[in-house]
Amino acid sequence: MTAATSLPAPDEDDERPHPQTAGTAGGDPFDRDVLPTPPGATATLLRSLLAPMKARVAGTTLLLLLQQAAVQAGPLLVAYAIDTAVPAFRRHDHGPLFAVAAGYGLSALLAGGLQYAFVRASARVNQDVLLDLRGRIFRHAQALSIDFHERYTSGRLISRSTTDVESLRELLAEGLQELVMVILSFLYISAMLLWLDPGLGAVAVASFVPLYLLVRLYQRRAVRVYKARSTAIAAVIVKFVETMNGIRPVRAFRREAANDAEFAVLNRRHERTNGDALLEMARYVVGSRLVANTSVAVIVLWGAYRVASGSLELGVLAAAVLYLRRLYDPIDRLGMFLNSYQSAAASLEKIAGLLAQTPSVPEPSVPRELPPPATGLPGREVVFDGVSFAYRTGGEVLPRFDLTLPAGQTVAVVGSTGAGKSTLAKLLARFYDPSTGRVLLDGVDLRELTVPELRRGVVMVTQEAFLFSGTVAENIAIGRPEATREEIERAAKAIGAHEFITALPDGYDTDVRKRGGRISAGQRQLVAFARALLADPAVLILDEATSSLDVPGERAVQRAMATVLKGRTAVVIAHRLSTVEIADRVLVMEHGRVVEDGRPAELIAGTGRFADLHRAWRDSLA
Repeated sequence: MTAATSLPAPDEDDERPHPQTAGTAGGDPFDRDVLPTPPGATATLLRSLLAPMKARVAGTTLLLLLQQAAVQAGPLLVAYAIDTAVPAFRRHDHGPLFAVAAGYGLSALLAGGLQYAFVRASARVNQDVLLDLRGRIFRHAQALSIDFHERYTSGRLISRSTTDVESLRELLAEGLQELVMVILSFLYISAMLLWLDPGLGAVAVASFVPLYLLVRLYQRRAVRVYKARSTAIAAVIVKFVETMNGIRPVRAFRREAANDAEFAVLNRRHERTNGDALLEMARYVVGSRLVANTSVAVIVLWGAYRVASGSLELGVLAAAVLYLRRLYDPIDRLGMFLNSYQSAAASLEKIAGLLAQTPSVPEPSVPRELPPPATGLPGREVVFDGVSFAYRTGGEVLPRFDLTLPAGQTVAVVGSTGAGKSTLAKLLARFYDPSTGRVLLDGVDLRELTVPELRRGVVMVTQEAFLFSGTVAENIAIGRPEATREEIERAAKAIGAHEFITALPDGYDTDVRKRGGRISAGQRQLVAFARALLADPAVLILDEATSSLDVPGERAVQRAMATVLKGRTAVVIAHRLSTVEIADRVLVMEHGRVVEDGRPAELIAGTGRFADLHRAWRDSLA
């Protein structure tokens, strides 16, 4: 028996995910997974989305400028008609009135055509922006480390790529157009009013002061409301996804009524935040209409007085009123834009916070390749050199330790729950990086290997055999996508899965459906084994990987593994001691320490912890 290797005691919850709380203690429980957004990240994200489309955005803006010029020509033609064309018509000079009618028709046709061209061009820009954004969210979520996914729920990721992206779609499709049209209308109409009559123009421009103050007040109040609404929507999605993913234990433990009550609380919160948003919008609309109608009334009364006194032409007053109506009519639509803007701003901030997250297990700046195996066999030496580990939330799990696994050796790691077994495996698979020290593969630090290079060298089969929608063959080939059908079937035969696969309705072409629901848990585990074997790794980690198999299935896998693992380095983590029989070496961990280290037969013959565990296991089978 070799000397016991010292591994310090981990937290008692070592085997479970350690969430990293982003919010502050005692905060809103619905906001506990809100990610901090670095200053300027939102603006940077928006610029990066629009930067590749500068020319198209400029062309779209030009179309809108020309469209607004055509639209705003109408009141000028009306003024000319009233003050010039109609008097000329009464003098039997029909030319000016016909010219006005032709000009009005032409401006209407131009406005319609330019509007159509603008909608087409802006729609393409909008869809390309959203396509880029969804792709970024998906790619970035996949690139983030395991610790992020253990603390940030999948429901919130879904909310980022659906609800929040939809808020941006509404803003880009409708809101921005409304804003630009309001701004252009203000500039065109203010210039026209000041040119037609400086007095009327000055009054009209002055009326924008209270409107501006009203918009600012609404904007400040709406920021808080729409952030709360976005969070409430995400909470509803999270609860729904969590319940549907766990529908079996929900039904088994009769959680329907309790889930209904919890969902009702979240749903009411969503309803309340929606109501708050509508109330703020109503206040803005009422205030803006009051200012607009008062301004129009003042200008009409003052203009009528001036027309009566002969200091203002009737056509100019008519044009001014038409311009004012065109100016104030979009005020309600401006409120709708602000509505969309606040919702989109809250969503964009959340997306920017997600995209600002950096992997805790980053790619190397100067990558290295693994050297050829020194022994000529596929296995590689694994060394834990001065390694310690602690989760971000605190609490050291594995204080400093050293451990060497020779190339080609199959090592079983056993012990009670919380002993640090799974953490050891996750460090070897580089799901986490050690807090201090190095994990070496044939002398190369895992942090110096790219992800593809690492995954070619190290493969992990976990207790949860996750299968993707698709055929059995496609799921096995995930380990090596370029594999031929013959190679896929050879891997399945080696692991003992070929017989049940060929008995399926379409054999290897059978669709396993979502999460592999068409086949049993044990069969899913066999497919996962075949996937790992096809990948042909130098180091294979089995983390409770036979727990879903019945005794005959486990025996079949063990027979296959005894042949397949020959020459490879393997780390087998197991509670079921029957799995240990294929190991060359056993590490027994208790409270974070390797209390025994030796060959299975030697440990069984001794009087230590493993011998006690083995006798208890044998007695349980009697």
